[in-house]
Amino acid sequence: MDKIKTAFAGFCAGAVNGLFGAGGGMVLVPLLTLLTDTEDAQIFPASVSIIFPICIVSLCFGAFSRSLPFAEALPYLLGSIGGGILAGITAKKIPVKWLHRILGAMILWGGVRYLC
Repeated sequence: MDKIKTAFAGFCAGAVNGLFGAGGGMVLVPLLTLLTDTEDAQIFPASVSIIFPICIVSLCFGAFSRSLPFAEALPYLLGSIGGGILAGITAKKIPVKWLHRILGAMILWGGVRYLC
C-alpha cells in the first residue's frame, strides 16, 4: 500500500509540474506528509530530490515542444541560485513546523493571487 501511496504522490507532483511548469513540490510536500510515514525533517529534502528529476523532464518536454525563453529566465535563474544556497544553509535552523506553515502560507497566497 505504501508503494501505491508514494506513486500517487509522485504522479500528482509530476502532473502539476508538467501542466503548470512548476509547483510539483507544493503538492508533494503535503501528500508526503499525509500519505507516508516519512519523518517531518525528511519531507522537504525528499521533495527536492523528487522534484529535481521531474523538473528536468518538464524542461526537456518544453525544449522539444516550443522555444524556451532563456534570455527572459536568466535573471531569475541567477537569483534562484543565490536563494537556493541561502535556503540550503538556513533550512536546518528553521523548525519543520514553521517550514510547513511557511509553505502553507505560500500556497494560500498563490491561490488567492491567481483567483483574483
